[in-house]
Amino acid sequence: MSFWEILLLAIGVSMDAFAVSIGKGLTARRVSWREALKVGFWFGGFQALMPVIGYYLAFSFADLVTKVDHWIAFGLLLLIGGNMIREALEKEETQKEANASFGFRTMLILAIATSIDALAVGISFAFLQAPLWSSILIIGLTTFAFSVVGLLIGKKVGDRFHKGAEIFGGLILIAIGVKILIEHLFL
Repeated sequence: MSFWEILLLAIGVSMDAFAVSIGKGLTARRVSWREALKVGFWFGGFQALMPVIGYYLAFSFADLVTKVDHWIAFGLLLLIGGNMIREALEKEETQKEANASFGFRTMLILAIATSIDALAVGISFAFLQAPLWSSILIIGLTTFAFSVVGLLIGKKVGDRFHKGAEIFGGLILIAIGVKILIEHLFL
């Protein structure tokens, strides 16, 4: 695979993280550079890690992984998105603050949910004999950049339309989960 092919692949797999970052920015009361970098590292790191795992598990568990990855991503995104919508409709400010969390648990779940498709990319890298380490570097850095920008875009929009933006952010997560499920079941 050429550099340009890997870059296009990296842009493609980073789109879920980009969309979730926008949703995360929509719900955040404030976003510092620290949070933006944190989101970038979580999503970029997992987008880089999953192809490595997929690459090394390709021959042992390829059938098992591809049979359930879409269900896992769908379930996680549905759960988080539904929770965002529920919290947006509640009146208590403390509930809204919990939704905007950049904490370990929240970010771990989001990073896993948005990077499961990268596991399948790693499996394909093994079969295509693609250069693994340069590929994951490109994927990780691309996702990092898209995630930081997405969070900042979401924050700009969210400042103006907070409650509606929070509901929209939850709908984005649910839509991404449905998209992943449909792609794996019907395409």
